[in-house]
Amino acid sequence: MKQKQSGFTLIEIAIVLVIIGLLLGGVLKGQELINSAKVKNLATDFKNIPIYIYGYQDKYRSLPGDDAAASSHVSGATSATTPSGKQSNGVIDGSWDSVTGTDETQLFWQHVRLAGLATGPTSGADLLPTNSVGGLIGITNGGTNNPDPAYATTPATALRGTYIVCSAGILGKYAKQLDIQMDDGNFKGGSMRSFTTDGNRPSTLSEPTGAALSSGDLDDAQSYTVCMGV
Repeated sequence: MKQKQSGFTLIEIAIVLVIIGLLLGGVLKGQELINSAKVKNLATDFKNIPIYIYGYQDKYRSLPGDDAAASSHVSGATSATTPSGKQSNGVIDGSWDSVTGTDETQLFWQHVRLAGLATGPTSGADLLPTNSVGGLIGITNGGTNNPDPAYATTPATALRGTYIVCSAGILGKYAKQLDIQMDDGNFKGGSMRSFTTDGNRPSTLSEPTGAALSSGDLDDAQSYTVCMGV
C-alpha cells in the first residue's frame, strides 16, 4: 500500500515568501526610521545652541560663558577665569572640547542650564553634553579657536561663523545626511563640515582626504567630528 507523500503547495510557498518579504521590509524600514531619528536628534543639537545663546543674551545682555557678571545674573553661576583677560569681550573663548572647568566654553553650559534654557549638570569637572551617538558637543568662537586648521591661511575656504558648534563621534553615513539636511551636502564646503579625529576629544581636527569635494569621500563606518558655523 502506497503512503501518501505530503509537501508544500505552490500557494503555501508563495504565502511564506510574502511573509518573509514583509518581515524583511519591516526590519529595513525600522532601521531606516532609527537612523532618521538619530540624524534628527543630531540636527536638533546644532539648532538648539543658537537658541541658548540668543535666549541668554536677551535676558542678561551678555554671552553665556563670556559673562563676567554671571554670578549676579544667575544664582549659582560661576564666572570664567580662563582664558585670562577674555571675559566680557563678546567672544566665547576656549577650545570647543575644553577640559578646563574655568574656560568660557565649559561654563557656557553651566550658564545656559542655570538660566533655564537647557538641561544638564551645572557643576562638576566636565559640563560638556553628549549627542545621541555618545560624542561630545561643544562651542567656540569663529576666530582663533576655529577648529578648521585652514582658517588662518585660507579663510575663503575655511569654516566660518560667529560661533562654531562641533559634535563628535558621528558616523560618516549620519554626517552625510546631516550636511544634506542642514547645509549643501558638501562636507568640505558651506557652513557645515566634517573632520577626522583621533578620538572623541581631539585638540586638532583635520579635513578628510579625497580629491573630490563630495560627501562620497566620507566612510560610512568611520566616526567624524561635524562642525557648523552659526
